[in-house]
Amino acid sequence: MSARVVLGVSGASGAALALDCARALIACGAELDLVLSAMAERTLALEVGPDAVGALRALAARVHPVTDLGAAIASGSCPLHGMIVVPCSMRSLAAIAQGLDDNLLTRAASVQLKERRPLVLLAREAPLTLAHLRNMTAVTEMGAIVMPPVPAFYLRPATTAQITAQIAARAVDLLRIATPRARAWDPTEGTAP
Repeated sequence: MSARVVLGVSGASGAALALDCARALIACGAELDLVLSAMAERTLALEVGPDAVGALRALAARVHPVTDLGAAIASGSCPLHGMIVVPCSMRSLAAIAQGLDDNLLTRAASVQLKERRPLVLLAREAPLTLAHLRNMTAVTEMGAIVMPPVPAFYLRPATTAQITAQIAARAVDLLRIATPRARAWDPTEGTAP
Protein backbone atom coordinates (compact mmCIF):
# COMPACT_ATOMS: atom_id res chain seq x y z
CA MET A 1 0.00 0.00 0.00
CA SER A 2 1.39 3.40 -0.96
CA ALA A 3 1.85 6.15 1.60
CA ARG A 4 -0.95 8.70 1.54
CA VAL A 5 0.42 12.21 2.07
CA VAL A 6 -1.24 15.60 2.27
CA LEU A 7 0.46 18.32 0.27
CA GLY A 8 -0.64 21.72 1.52
CA VAL A 9 0.30 24.75 -0.54
CA SER A 10 -0.04 28.24 0.93
CA GLY A 11 0.46 31.58 -0.76
CA ALA A 12 4.08 32.32 0.15
CA SER A 13 6.68 32.84 -2.53
CA GLY A 14 8.48 29.70 -3.68
CA ALA A 15 5.57 28.10 -5.52
CA ALA A 16 7.86 25.99 -7.72
CA LEU A 17 8.76 24.04 -4.59
CA ALA A 18 5.19 22.72 -4.42
CA LEU A 19 5.45 21.18 -7.88
CA ASP A 20 8.84 19.68 -7.09
CA CYS A 21 7.56 18.22 -3.81
CA ALA A 22 4.57 16.72 -5.61
CA ARG A 23 6.86 15.14 -8.20
CA ALA A 24 9.23 13.84 -5.52
CA LEU A 25 6.33 12.32 -3.58
CA ILE A 26 4.98 10.63 -6.72
CA ALA A 27 8.49 9.28 -7.46
CA CYS A 28 8.43 7.68 -3.99
CA GLY A 29 5.10 6.04 -4.78
CA ALA A 30 3.04 8.31 -2.54
CA GLU A 31 -0.62 9.08 -3.11
CA LEU A 32 -1.33 12.81 -2.81
CA ASP A 33 -4.17 14.70 -1.20
CA LEU A 34 -3.76 18.32 -2.34
CA VAL A 35 -5.00 21.45 -0.56
CA LEU A 36 -4.30 24.84 -2.15
CA SER A 37 -5.08 28.18 -0.57
CA ALA A 38 -6.48 30.90 -2.81
CA MET A 39 -3.17 32.78 -2.61
CA ALA A 40 -1.31 29.58 -3.48
CA GLU A 41 -3.18 29.41 -6.77
CA ARG A 42 -2.35 33.05 -7.47
CA THR A 43 1.33 32.63 -6.54
CA LEU A 44 1.68 29.47 -8.66
CA ALA A 45 0.32 31.35 -11.67
CA LEU A 46 2.56 34.38 -11.04
CA GLU A 47 5.80 32.54 -10.29
CA VAL A 48 5.53 29.38 -12.38
CA GLY A 49 2.99 30.15 -15.10
CA PRO A 50 -0.69 29.92 -16.00
CA ASP A 51 -0.62 26.12 -16.30
CA ALA A 52 1.03 25.50 -12.91
CA VAL A 53 -2.16 25.01 -10.91
CA GLY A 54 -3.49 22.51 -13.44
CA ALA A 55 -0.17 20.66 -13.51
CA LEU A 56 -0.13 20.41 -9.72
CA ARG A 57 -3.75 19.26 -9.55
CA ALA A 58 -3.01 16.58 -12.16
CA LEU A 59 -0.39 15.02 -9.85
CA ALA A 60 -2.84 14.59 -6.98
CA ALA A 61 -5.06 11.59 -6.32
CA ARG A 62 -7.51 13.93 -4.59
CA VAL A 63 -7.87 17.72 -4.57
CA HIS A 64 -9.73 19.25 -1.61
CA PRO A 65 -11.13 22.79 -1.46
CA VAL A 66 -9.38 24.74 1.29
CA THR A 67 -12.81 25.62 2.71
CA ASP A 68 -13.94 21.99 3.07
CA LEU A 69 -13.44 21.31 6.77
CA GLY A 70 -15.58 18.18 6.31
CA ALA A 71 -13.02 16.50 4.03
CA ALA A 72 -11.66 13.11 5.13
CA ILE A 73 -8.18 14.56 5.76
CA ALA A 74 -9.67 16.81 8.48
CA SER A 75 -10.09 13.71 10.66
CA GLY A 76 -7.49 11.72 12.56
CA SER A 77 -9.22 8.53 11.41
CA CYS A 78 -8.10 9.16 7.82
CA PRO A 79 -5.13 6.85 7.12
CA LEU A 80 -2.41 9.36 6.31
CA HIS A 81 1.35 9.04 6.56
CA GLY A 82 1.99 12.75 7.07
CA MET A 83 1.92 16.19 5.47
CA ILE A 84 4.17 18.74 3.85
CA VAL A 85 3.20 22.42 3.64
CA VAL A 86 5.21 23.97 0.83
CA PRO A 87 5.68 26.84 0.75
CA CYS A 88 4.40 27.58 4.24
CA SER A 89 3.40 31.20 4.69
CA MET A 90 3.83 32.92 8.02
CA ARG A 91 0.03 33.18 8.23
CA SER A 92 -0.35 29.40 7.87
CA LEU A 93 2.52 28.81 10.30
CA ALA A 94 0.86 31.08 12.87
CA ALA A 95 -2.51 29.36 12.47
CA ILE A 96 -0.91 25.92 12.88
CA ALA A 97 1.12 27.09 15.90
CA GLN A 98 -2.00 28.44 17.59
CA GLY A 99 -4.25 25.51 16.63
CA LEU A 100 -6.73 27.72 14.80
CA ASP A 101 -7.87 25.00 12.34
CA ASP A 102 -9.61 27.75 10.36
CA ASN A 103 -9.31 26.11 6.94
CA LEU A 104 -8.56 22.64 5.61
CA LEU A 105 -4.83 23.28 5.23
CA THR A 106 -4.37 24.32 8.86
CA ARG A 107 -6.81 21.67 10.13
CA ALA A 108 -5.02 18.87 8.24
CA ALA A 109 -1.72 20.08 9.71
CA SER A 110 -3.20 20.03 13.22
CA VAL A 111 -4.42 16.48 12.61
CA GLN A 112 -0.86 15.39 11.83
CA LEU A 113 0.31 16.92 15.10
CA LYS A 114 -2.41 15.40 17.25
CA GLU A 115 -1.94 11.98 15.65
CA ARG A 116 1.88 12.26 16.02
CA ARG A 117 2.44 11.94 12.29
CA PRO A 118 5.19 13.77 10.38
CA LEU A 119 4.47 17.40 9.52
CA VAL A 120 7.10 19.25 7.48
CA LEU A 121 6.72 23.01 7.07
CA LEU A 122 8.83 24.75 4.43
CA ALA A 123 8.51 28.14 6.11
CA ARG A 124 9.17 30.88 3.59
CA GLU A 125 9.97 34.38 4.83
CA ALA A 126 13.00 36.59 5.35
CA PRO A 127 13.95 38.31 7.52
CA LEU A 128 12.08 36.76 10.44
CA THR A 129 10.24 38.64 13.17
CA LEU A 130 10.08 37.50 16.77
CA ALA A 131 6.49 36.36 16.11
CA HIS A 132 7.73 34.11 13.27
CA LEU A 133 10.46 32.64 15.45
CA ARG A 134 8.07 32.01 18.34
CA ASN A 135 5.61 30.29 16.02
CA MET A 136 8.42 28.12 14.65
CA THR A 137 9.40 27.19 18.19
CA ALA A 138 5.78 26.38 19.06
CA VAL A 139 5.24 24.02 16.11
CA THR A 140 8.61 22.39 16.70
CA GLU A 141 7.69 21.74 20.32
CA MET A 142 4.46 20.13 19.05
CA GLY A 143 6.43 17.77 16.80
CA ALA A 144 6.55 19.50 13.43
CA ILE A 145 9.74 19.93 11.43
CA VAL A 146 10.39 23.49 10.27
CA MET A 147 12.52 23.37 7.14
CA PRO A 148 13.16 26.74 5.54
CA PRO A 149 13.87 26.15 1.83
CA VAL A 150 17.59 26.93 2.04
CA PRO A 151 19.67 25.99 -1.02
CA ALA A 152 22.38 23.34 -0.61
CA PHE A 153 25.11 25.58 -2.00
CA TYR A 154 27.74 22.94 -1.23
CA LEU A 155 26.27 20.87 -4.08
CA ARG A 156 27.13 23.72 -6.48
CA PRO A 157 23.73 23.86 -8.21
CA ALA A 158 23.84 25.35 -11.69
CA THR A 159 20.13 26.17 -12.02
CA THR A 160 17.16 27.22 -9.93
CA ALA A 161 15.49 23.94 -10.94
CA GLN A 162 18.36 21.99 -9.35
CA ILE A 163 17.98 24.04 -6.17
CA THR A 164 14.23 23.49 -5.86
CA ALA A 165 14.47 19.79 -6.74
CA GLN A 166 17.08 19.22 -4.00
CA ILE A 167 15.03 21.11 -1.42
CA ALA A 168 11.91 19.13 -2.37
CA ALA A 169 13.77 15.82 -2.18
CA ARG A 170 15.09 16.73 1.26
CA ALA A 171 11.59 17.64 2.48
CA VAL A 172 10.14 14.37 1.20
CA ASP A 173 13.02 12.43 2.78
CA LEU A 174 11.94 13.83 6.16
CA LEU A 175 8.66 11.89 5.85
CA ARG A 176 10.65 8.64 5.70
CA ILE A 177 8.35 6.96 3.18
CA ALA A 178 11.13 5.69 0.91
CA THR A 179 14.89 5.44 0.56
CA PRO A 180 16.35 8.97 0.80
CA ARG A 181 16.48 10.68 -2.59
CA ALA A 182 18.13 14.01 -1.80
CA ARG A 183 21.70 14.29 -2.95
CA ALA A 184 24.01 14.01 0.04
CA TRP A 185 27.15 16.02 0.65
CA ASP A 186 30.18 14.07 -0.51
CA PRO A 187 33.40 15.00 1.35
CA THR A 188 35.48 13.65 -1.54
CA GLU A 189 34.14 16.44 -3.79
CA GLY A 190 36.10 19.02 -1.82
CA THR A 191 33.27 21.26 -0.66
CA ALA A 192 32.10 21.88 2.88
CA PRO A 193 28.55 21.01 4.08
